[in-house]
Amino acid sequence: MVTDKCICINPINTLEFDFLTQNSIIYVLIAWVIIVITAKALKFEKYGFEIKAYSLVYKNTGVNSVLIKILGRTKRGIKVFADTSVIAGFVMMSFAFWFLLNNVSNFFVAESEFAELTVLIPGVTLTSASSITYFLLSIPIVLIIHEGAHGLVAALEKIKIKTGGFAIFIAMFAGFVEPDDEEFEKAKKISKLRVIGAGATSNVLFAFVLGAILLTNPFFAIVLPEPIQNVFYESPDGVLILSVMDDFGAQQSGLLANDVITSINDIRITNPTDFPSLSPGDTASVSVMRDGQILDFGVVIMPSPDDPQIGLIGIMRDNSSTYKPVMNFIEWNDPNVSIFLLWLWMISFFIGIINMLPLPILDGGKFIHTIIDKQVSDKSVNAIMWGVYAFTFVLFALNIALSYIKSGWFTI
Repeated sequence: MVTDKCICINPINTLEFDFLTQNSIIYVLIAWVIIVITAKALKFEKYGFEIKAYSLVYKNTGVNSVLIKILGRTKRGIKVFADTSVIAGFVMMSFAFWFLLNNVSNFFVAESEFAELTVLIPGVTLTSASSITYFLLSIPIVLIIHEGAHGLVAALEKIKIKTGGFAIFIAMFAGFVEPDDEEFEKAKKISKLRVIGAGATSNVLFAFVLGAILLTNPFFAIVLPEPIQNVFYESPDGVLILSVMDDFGAQQSGLLANDVITSINDIRITNPTDFPSLSPGDTASVSVMRDGQILDFGVVIMPSPDDPQIGLIGIMRDNSSTYKPVMNFIEWNDPNVSIFLLWLWMISFFIGIINMLPLPILDGGKFIHTIIDKQVSDKSVNAIMWGVYAFTFVLFALNIALSYIKSGWFTI
């Protein structure tokens, strides 16, 4: 069975915590109870569902015929895609290891470049209503693309798909296509690699296509590395101060409305997401542009009236200050559409990359096992695979643990 649990990784610098939904895990559990009761009441079992207290699984035996029909119209393209998937599998696995190893190194030698990681779980790490909504809308699209690619390449290699479907485990999601075990085992090694690599490759290719479209969107610049930002976006000069709050450090230091903040504590400020976390009682070095001149101010950080542990400069800022796309031929008028597509891009890319890590439940584990199978004894294969699994798990867990050490458990 080619199965993919939704293990999503999100690298973030700016954390959002929605206090109105900090108990979202309770809402998720309530929603799950309602789903199970409704499924039981409507007798979903008649339509191919398997309902348990902790899971909802749907299987369809007609998937193979659908895949063969689609293949008949796209066979030439699928052949090219299938061959590409083998090469892409090695590339994505290498990139995943490089990213995780480099990220651990950054924690010790260049902490400012360390990307904090979290596993996205609705109600646990996803706590704001908007984040959960975007996540739930993105996952079905990503899984359909992923499993559809597995199925199409299996059909190309004349490996029958017995069933296909999806599963929900309270707050975790999975999609699957289940090939005929006997036909899959008899298939050539290259055929197996094509089938296994197809899912992750389809997700990353989709992310590249979507990313190319999103290069016309100001929001997309936030997640791009600076070299790519500089090519496709014009950076704003800074963040405009709309007004200065009474009796706060900004007013006392001499900051004025219409000043443009260009740096805080030597951190370049080009948009609102660049603002660093500040602690009450500290004095921040704030540089602003005023009438074409750069001025420097020492601003005493004061506690927020809503939360004394949060430090404020004491300004109302223009949160619309964003990067300007060079390719500005698409009008992005609805921020909800922009943010949803950003989530879809992120989840598709990282599901593809993370799925090529060699772990037992992921495509990468099957990929490595297929490569070394029959090359050495079964006992050696098992020993090698468990060694690879252990190394990968430790590396993955270390990235999560170091993120916790840096910022504690954070939510989105």
